[in-house]
Amino acid sequence: TTWQRDLKRAPARVQWDPERDLHLRPLPYRSLQLGLSGEASTRYADEWIVSISDVTPLAREIHALVRNGELDSATRLLPQEQEYPTDEELLAHLRP
Repeated sequence: TTWQRDLKRAPARVQWDPERDLHLRPLPYRSLQLGLSGEASTRYADEWIVSISDVTPLAREIHALVRNGELDSATRLLPQEQEYPTDEELLAHLRP
């Protein structure tokens, strides 16, 4: 079909995934995930990435705190996320 052909050629795909709490339970809101392919993925890898950080030790520390029931301490270590500012009209056709 046409949409399948267009999907294969698209440099980006949008998917909505549930956010999760520290126990990995879905939260009542979703976050947009953007999948890149073709030129978009090449440019992302070669031009747009400015740094890469290994957060494995942090993830292990947060996991240990969650296992020990220290949720406030675990929450304080989570990266601060910010909503990306955009026009609501621009996102209207992407809503789940």
